[in-house]
Parts: sequence; C-alpha cells; structure tokens
Amino acid sequence: MKRRTRIGGDGGYQGLEENTLALLDTSGFNTSKVSHHLDDDRLAFLEAVRTTSLLPDNGIAPTRKMLEAIFHIMIDADSLDLIVQSYQLLIESDKRFPRLYLSEGEQSDSSSPKVSQFIMVEEAWSPFNFRMDGYDKKGDATDHSRNLVDSSGFHTLIQEIADVSEEVKSGAVEIGFMKKMLLLQYLVTVLEGDFGPRNCAYQENMDWTILRESLLSMLLGSRKIIYKGLIKDSLSIMCNMSQSTVSSEENSYNDKPQGEVLHEVDRAMALALPEVEKSTCTVLKNFFIMIMELDSSRRTADQQGLTTRVDGVRTPVVEIILDELMNDTDVLSSFLKVFDPKWRLEIIVQYFQKYIAKRSVQTRSLNGTVNTENFDGVLKYLSNSKSTRSIIKRITTEAIQMLLAYAFQAHVMLLYNESEGFSDMVEDVKSDSVVEVCKDIISAFTCLKQEDPEILCCGKQALITAAAIISVKS
Repeated sequence: MKRRTRIGGDGGYQGLEENTLALLDTSGFNTSKVSHHLDDDRLAFLEAVRTTSLLPDNGIAPTRKMLEAIFHIMIDADSLDLIVQSYQLLIESDKRFPRLYLSEGEQSDSSSPKVSQFIMVEEAWSPFNFRMDGYDKKGDATDHSRNLVDSSGFHTLIQEIADVSEEVKSGAVEIGFMKKMLLLQYLVTVLEGDFGPRNCAYQENMDWTILRESLLSMLLGSRKIIYKGLIKDSLSIMCNMSQSTVSSEENSYNDKPQGEVLHEVDRAMALALPEVEKSTCTVLKNFFIMIMELDSSRRTADQQGLTTRVDGVRTPVVEIILDELMNDTDVLSSFLKVFDPKWRLEIIVQYFQKYIAKRSVQTRSLNGTVNTENFDGVLKYLSNSKSTRSIIKRITTEAIQMLLAYAFQAHVMLLYNESEGFSDMVEDVKSDSVVEVCKDIISAFTCLKQEDPEILCCGKQALITAAAIISVKS
C-alpha cells in the first residue's frame, strides 16, 4: 500500500479554504443570523466549492475543513434544497477525488503480470471515526461538534430510519426523514469507495491487513454496536421501503381530493420520496453485498491462516438474513428481486440447506452422491418424493415453489451470461448440464404437485421455460 498527498501547494489550498469558508463567516455556522440569510450563505458556499473543485476546467480538491463544512450543512440544514445540494456535492467530490484507489503497478519482469498498487490519500477527509469511538450521544446519530459518525451513530441512524419506514405509508413524511435517508446513502457510498479497492487489492496480493483496516470491517467489528441488530434493522428498512415504493406508485399524488392544497415543500418531498426510498433500497442492497464479499474474503483468509484473534468471530450475514426470512416468507419475494442473480442463487441454496435433513442426504450418498451445496444438488434432493414430504414439514409448498422459480431464473441468467461481473459463478453454472437442470426442476415440481396440486404463477413460468429449453436442446 502506498500513501500520497493531493496535488497542489499548501498556499493555494489555504487561500481556497479561506475564501470559501469566509462565505460562512469563517467559522462556517453563524447561528445568530436570520434563518433565510444563513441558508443563502450556505448555498453560496456550496456553489463556490462546486465552481472551484468540480467544474471541468478546475481540479482543486476541497480541503478537509471544506468537506467537513459541507457535511455539517447536510446534517444541520432544515432546507430540502440545502440537504440535497450538500449531499450531491459530497457524492460528486468523492467521485472526482477518491480517498483511495488502485493504480496499475509495474512489472518485476516481462513475464510476470502487472500488480495493482493500493493508493491511499493521507490527508483525505472521512465522515467516519471508527478508530475513536469515544463519544456516545443517545438519540443522536452524529456528533455535530466534530462532524463525524462513529459505529454506534451509524447503527442509531439505521434504527431511526427503520422506525419511521414502518409507518411511512400512513403518515406525513418529515424533512428529517428524507435527510436521514440521504445521509445513510452517502455513508454507505463512502464505505463502498473504501471497501471496493481494498477487496480488489486483497484478491491480488492476499494481504488480509488491507481488509482488516477497511471502514466496513471496523464498523462490523465494533463493540459499540449489536451486529445482528444492525443487519436486521437494515433488512427491515429494505423490505419496508421496497413495499412502500410499489404502494406509492399505485397511489399517485394526483389522487388527492380536489381543493386540498399542498405546501410547496411538502409537494417537493412527496415527489422526491419514492425515488429516495428506491435509492435507499439500492444502497442497502450494496451494503449487504459488501458484507457478503467481506465474509467470502474472510473465509479465504481463514483457510490460508491469515487471520488472528484480533479479527474476532462474526456470523456470516447470509445466515442472519435467512433466519429473518424464515420467520416472514411474505417479504421473501420482494427481497429476492432486489439482488443480482449470483447472490439470489446463493441465498436460496443456503435457505434450502437450513431445512434439508442432513441424515437423509448422508444415507443417499452411499448409493449416489447428493451435494446440496449447489442448486443442482438441491434440485436432485427435491426430485425425490420422500425428501419432498420431509422438507414441506419445514417450509410451505408455496415458499418452496417461489424459491425454486427464482433460483432457476437466476441459474438460467448466469448460464447465458446475461449479467456481468459474475464470471466465477458463471463457470460453476456452465459445469452443469442445462438439460439436466431443466429435467430436475420439472421433477421437483412434479413431486411438489403430488403433495399440493396448486402451482403458483412463478412456478408455471419456470416449468414453461424449462420445457422450452429442453425442446431447443433436444
């Protein structure tokens, strides 16, 4: 790992910082001002930073104090315009001036491949402070005096959003809720920007320390949070908001009774809410995928003896998600739709593994191996009438049909490489015979039909697709 500083002299940065912060009365927040005057100053400051740092002809990175001031505006503002503009400015600044990144390294000799170098910008500002979890304000997701979020603050933010998301369909949405969702989106984006390059570097050089020091690893390993509670609260937000988004699309704002006049800000929030909720769902999906990737890298590190006691023990996130979904199959469908084929297939296979009787698998393996660790093995297990009767005692036939349909869909998508970025999984899928898988899905549904004649629409679609593929391949 290499460390570098931003390009530019100290004098230039100091002058830029002084000139822009002067718009905020030097200290950045003169609360004695009349509210609309203060908002005007803050808008002028945000525009000044955008002009000096993000326009195509300018490339001076905002200083730590400038970014901290932007972040403080986002947290402190009551104006929807200020919240959105500060959020967008932080996102755009991170894209233009990343805190860390991968740089193509040099070859040691002509025959060896180039190894990417992990570059970290030393003076880069971060909204997190996981190394110094020393302040803990109850009921407040952030420390406004330092403009930093610690691990307990991050969990508190998740909890606050989860509490409101359960009632968002029945009551008016306050601007504070919108602000918290945008804040969460920004924080998870920062986690992504930190974790992505680190995980890529780890895959190349197997230096576990790089991932151990990631913001994500420090967050999940913090003693100030309840890890399982964080995952469950995040899952609750994701499921509630995915359902709320569908509901809001069905009930347009134009359906309000005639004569009902809406305040301009309320109308703007109502129009923005579905998109913000949708973006929050996407961000939380990425949050889960990051943790799954970390768990996968952790397993590799464990197998190679790279981890120590310092890394501690943490339950894989998929197991926690499965435990929650097993207790509430109603949200299973909406949850699975959010994920890409690779993760959808992996989650479903692990879901079945929770319920498949291990002894019966071991007994059958004496005559013929049934490996239920992949989708093909799960199908072969469910193609046996005795196994089907056993598993429907634990999972309803409706849930089994839905899981099989979604898993088959993901399997086919990966097989034909319709989704990018899953090359490893694609190779695993291609190793199975597509015709054999189609025959097994039909056989599994046949066994299910013997127990429950009713086939769901998603099951019928899976059967039609399987029959079509068999017809083409025959």
